[in-house]
Amino acid sequence: MKDIYVGISGVGSYVPEKVVTNNDLSKIVETSDEWIIERTGIHERRIASDNMATSDMATMAAKNALEDANIKSKDIDLIIVATVTSDHAFPSTACIIQKNIGAVNAAAFDINVGCSGFVYGLSIGESFIKSGMYKKVLVIGAETLSKIVDWGDRNTCVLFGDGAGACVLEKCEEGFGILSIELGSDGNNGEVLTQPAGGSRIPASIDTIENKLHFIKMDGKEVFKFAVRVMEKTSINTLKKANLELNDLDFLIPHQANMRIIDAAAKKLKLEKDKICVNLNKYGNMSSASIPVALNEAVKDNRIKKGDNILLVAFGAGLTWASMVIRWSRRDGNV
Repeated sequence: MKDIYVGISGVGSYVPEKVVTNNDLSKIVETSDEWIIERTGIHERRIASDNMATSDMATMAAKNALEDANIKSKDIDLIIVATVTSDHAFPSTACIIQKNIGAVNAAAFDINVGCSGFVYGLSIGESFIKSGMYKKVLVIGAETLSKIVDWGDRNTCVLFGDGAGACVLEKCEEGFGILSIELGSDGNNGEVLTQPAGGSRIPASIDTIENKLHFIKMDGKEVFKFAVRVMEKTSINTLKKANLELNDLDFLIPHQANMRIIDAAAKKLKLEKDKICVNLNKYGNMSSASIPVALNEAVKDNRIKKGDNILLVAFGAGLTWASMVIRWSRRDGNV
């Protein structure tokens, strides 16, 4: 049987209009522009309005990706949404997006893998297409992290922002598209990055609200050590699976969590700065939306060309990690 190759035929993204700078944050918590930049590399972030939900941003990103791929919403077979900030516990955000874009023929579901979610979503979509079950899959990473951030905690509130990115997956020509994937998890250390309350373990109550247990809790030092270690390891493993060397790599698109993490991983991988796509300074950590927004910007800026080898690598809550090598299969915006 002939091998099936799956590539990205369309990209899109959306970020809210509201910009919150480091100086803005210094007015509500004990911090400064210099302190935040030195420790994170973040200058500003986008924040959703009070009446904007994750599905609203994801819908915009999805429409942009469909237009870029030049396909109609009715042609989508499956919608996968990676998010930790779904509109509701149920129905899924994917089903809301299905309604919003009129994807009447699509199955739809959410996945919760933290910041690794988008790459996990791409791997699931590729598997469905390779199996022959579906032909066109819409994968979205979208977050409104501002709504689960404690704006009185300077260790976390400076890090996160809101946004959404989307890709359309389809069959592509031989030798292009997704070449290799690695997914992983370490549930033993899940407590270092968590939203404690709101689920069946600790349901919402007056106590959980008073103790701010519905906000992100993070052990930054442990996350940093984990991220640097796992980004190097999974990147090398995925390149080997694709039969590529580090010098074959044209672009690295890492999860945009902290510039010190990205710099440390780049140093270990011996990559030049011009091979790394970074937008952390503008948007902060958008969790599952970070990679697709950065990918969309790189494509729209014509940085990525047909035949380029791209490495996506992420880490997140769980703890989880994911990496993927893609040989770009588009030419001038078309498959």
